[in-house]
Amino acid sequence: MPPIPVDLPLAVDRAAPVSLTVQLGDRLRAAIRGGTLTSGERLPSTRALARALAVSRTVVTEAYQQLYAEGWIEGRHGSGTYVADLDLSAHGPGSAHGPGSAHGPGSTRGQGSTGGRGSTGGPDPAHGSGSGTARGAVPASAAGPGGPLIDLRPGRPWVRDYDEAAWRRAWRRAADLPPGDASDPYGLPRLREALAAHLRRTRGVPAGPENVMVTRGTGNGLDLLAATVLRPGGRAGVEDPGWRRARTILGARGAEIVPCPVDADGVLVDGLPEDLGLLYTTPAHQYPLGGRLPIARRERLLAWARRSGALLVEDDYDAEFRYDVAPLPALYGLDPERVVLLGTLSKSLSPDIGVGWLVASPDLLDAVARTREDLTDRTGGPAQQAVAVLLERGDLDRHLRRMRLEYARRRAALVAALGSRVTGDTAGLHVMVPLPEHRVGPLVEAARGRGVLLDTTDRHHHGRPGRHGLVIGYGSASLAQVRAGAAILARLLGPGLADEAE
Repeated sequence: MPPIPVDLPLAVDRAAPVSLTVQLGDRLRAAIRGGTLTSGERLPSTRALARALAVSRTVVTEAYQQLYAEGWIEGRHGSGTYVADLDLSAHGPGSAHGPGSAHGPGSTRGQGSTGGRGSTGGPDPAHGSGSGTARGAVPASAAGPGGPLIDLRPGRPWVRDYDEAAWRRAWRRAADLPPGDASDPYGLPRLREALAAHLRRTRGVPAGPENVMVTRGTGNGLDLLAATVLRPGGRAGVEDPGWRRARTILGARGAEIVPCPVDADGVLVDGLPEDLGLLYTTPAHQYPLGGRLPIARRERLLAWARRSGALLVEDDYDAEFRYDVAPLPALYGLDPERVVLLGTLSKSLSPDIGVGWLVASPDLLDAVARTREDLTDRTGGPAQQAVAVLLERGDLDRHLRRMRLEYARRRAALVAALGSRVTGDTAGLHVMVPLPEHRVGPLVEAARGRGVLLDTTDRHHHGRPGRHGLVIGYGSASLAQVRAGAAILARLLGPGLADEAE
């Protein structure tokens, strides 16, 4: 299969004294030295990278030319630009995560099959933040006054548009393998390698398979981590408002839940308690407000974690889907020793697949693996094999690119109908419309009477709601349904919005 171009979380600073071309070259060299980019990986085209960074194509072209002259990258006629086959030991400091190192992709730490005897019924939310069970008692298939209800609540992806041939091929190959007699608590080795490569390409995370555990989803990963690092009565911070199930999982492990306020950009670092053992956060697309944690605040959050000794649990919720903005670096990539990264295929593929990941330092991963064996917790082998095939053949990457375009159309339809009142629309599968408290309940009821289901911020608060508004999902509704529902909502919100949409 042809190599898949990487999707790096790069950023340049127009106010810096160094030129944009030099900045981009430095960041690409650092990515290659650090193992985020490995030999043979395909770089984005100059046009695509220029668009992502909002710079001229000349900036990218000149940076690529300089790296080519230095031997970092190479061009292949008619194919693209690739990372050259390098001996990173010759490039000085920063090569510790390069090919063949103790922390690089070639390591097999923790890949032995140490067994497990079946599955427990522990918390297993499909995730993501705001998924599944909290969607209310009204099924999406119920009928409204004008026909089927239009479900604009967040929490589910569009699962009807997928490559049927790729799906059947992956499960057929999984079925060809004999059933296993023991479960590896770390997960299937080939899937761990494929996930590490996927995270390097799509999130710029410098992780090898020795850093990756295959879980059943974000909730399962959070539960395993909590069972490993928390003690009864230990204080665990959760964003407020935030994912309710995180509070449930951590509370079930005996933690004292500490609500941590957020604003339009994400969790507020100033004022965070110094005695938290763990902080759960959604920096890629805060749930439910929709903010993307800025670089400066990410650095301050990491500084707080180092000072306080807290473990940061990064739920990479909605990181796969962003619109008109460049990717931001994962917290894990900025400090792998202080951050644990959780992710899932529930939003990018299907909640039914039951596969996710936990990325951590090898020592912490070993401790979580021991906890997992004690709990006889496991991820199904056939599902792991099928996902490995989807990743190895590039089928999942192609599906993600297709769905980014599809979700972008739905997001654009919402923004066009509701105008400037929409916030949190640069990423993910939901947006927010802030409203005065007294308007929220009557508006939700009026929309329900016209066949549109909506969610609100109220139920995502730990205590008394401090922020009010609508949380509007566009993952599980068709484009036509999103347009129809947004038009109804625009009329209910008032003439100003309706006029703006026109």
